[in-house]
Amino acid sequence: MDGQRDERHDDAGDRDDPVTGDDRRRPAGWRVAVAGPARRIGLIVAVLAVTLTGTVLGVLGGGQVDTDIGPFRANLSLSPARDGGTTVDIPPLGALLLDSHGGPTHLTVRLGALDQGRTEALLDDPASISRASQSAVEDVRSGVMRLGLRTLGASVLVTLLLAGLIFRNARRTAWAGGLALLITAGSLGTAAATLHPQAIEEPRYEGLLVNAPAIVGDARRIANDYTKYAEQLQRLVGNVSQLYTTVSALPVYEPAPGTTRVLHVSDMHLNPTGWQLIRTVVEQFGIDVVIDTGDITDWGSEPEASFVGSISLLKKPYVFIRGNHDSGKTAAAVARQPNAIVLNNSTTTVAGLTIAGIGDPRFTPDKNTSPAGSGLTQQVADQVIGAGNQLAATVRNSPRPVTIALVHDPASAGPLSGTCPLVLAGHTHSRQVSELPQVPGQQPTTLMVEGSTGGAGLRGLEGEKPTPLSMSVLYFDQQKMLQAYDTITVGGTGQAQVNLERRLVENPTGGVPGTPTPTPTGGVPATPTPTPTG
Repeated sequence: MDGQRDERHDDAGDRDDPVTGDDRRRPAGWRVAVAGPARRIGLIVAVLAVTLTGTVLGVLGGGQVDTDIGPFRANLSLSPARDGGTTVDIPPLGALLLDSHGGPTHLTVRLGALDQGRTEALLDDPASISRASQSAVEDVRSGVMRLGLRTLGASVLVTLLLAGLIFRNARRTAWAGGLALLITAGSLGTAAATLHPQAIEEPRYEGLLVNAPAIVGDARRIANDYTKYAEQLQRLVGNVSQLYTTVSALPVYEPAPGTTRVLHVSDMHLNPTGWQLIRTVVEQFGIDVVIDTGDITDWGSEPEASFVGSISLLKKPYVFIRGNHDSGKTAAAVARQPNAIVLNNSTTTVAGLTIAGIGDPRFTPDKNTSPAGSGLTQQVADQVIGAGNQLAATVRNSPRPVTIALVHDPASAGPLSGTCPLVLAGHTHSRQVSELPQVPGQQPTTLMVEGSTGGAGLRGLEGEKPTPLSMSVLYFDQQKMLQAYDTITVGGTGQAQVNLERRLVENPTGGVPGTPTPTPTGGVPATPTPTPTG
């Protein structure tokens, strides 16, 4: 009877603990030993640990969707994070970081390739571009909603599977799944509640985009200035031809038959207007060779390589050395042009001129231009001067006397003193002509530093007085000695003027370019009479 009463009592009072799963009707001693506070806490911690692990694995494994955003294919993904936010990856340029929301969930948007069909449709129908820009927000919203639902489902499912494998207990598995649902939904809800749409206006940058704000400054103002400048440019370029006709008619100097004409350009910095000016000068001045002393691009990135395609349109030999803003890929893109010659501690002979050149030893696209040799650390100064020493050795070992040596930074020119008559450089965005310190017993060497043919790119539009576009035409006689040179300056926005100044070289018959002497300047201003800036 006692046994029967005990059995009935157990059947009637059987209640499992919802957390531990233990029988509450066990003897008191058993409960103290097995289901005491320590074990209960341990099991709670275990359930929480499994829940968090399953939630993280579910978010990482299933928290991503592919979607269309305008003409782009994009991948949206969520990941656990302490401070939330959004990262927009734009390969290969870098990423934008946005403080878009708070909470423990980070959103990553990876823009992929353009969809060819959608892109062609946009180009064929200009009105669809406007519609695409309006629908892009809805595309993102729809993608984020699908991403949230998928993340929620993945985190709960993975947690249930993990808890089932570990606990082999239905109640504990259910507790883990419920907690996963609560944690994931709470995290997504926190992100939605703390959304900051205005964060798109204050992004941070990574990768090649890191200095984007410094480059473009006030983007709207620069765009307006560039539009004005483009409208002026055709008129200004036309005046270059008129100036050339005027100056060439002066009795001071007339290039003799057999004269070799070299156009020296430098520091284009991705300014497409520079190409129009270069083409005009090449055609009107009868240029034989174009020499570029570097910084044709701004960041040396893959997308910029297409900028050098205009080289082939010149139909003239184009001798190039790499600047500190040009990467190895930039130099390779130039070398692929059929009329281009890239020098890197090497020599070439073009139009009777033997030219030696070396690329800048640095690749520092994030650095602003500074005067030659200023602000250089000892290590960088050694690099820059070391490039000059390498080129000087190449010039001395050349089987033919070198007419012109090319370096990007004028700080590299010192070791070339006495090795050749003329050194051309760029980098400083400021035109200068000077004599290198003469080495006793050796010929003097003239250093000619060109300004920026691209007006320093977009950087040149940031100041109150934009950087002018500048280039020089060098005249070599039949003995390949420099006789004279023209400095051409096209003013920037708000400076609608073109200046051309011809300078003769002293003692050209001795084979040594001396101190230039200015001759009267012919001017055809686009607006009021300009002041020569050569």
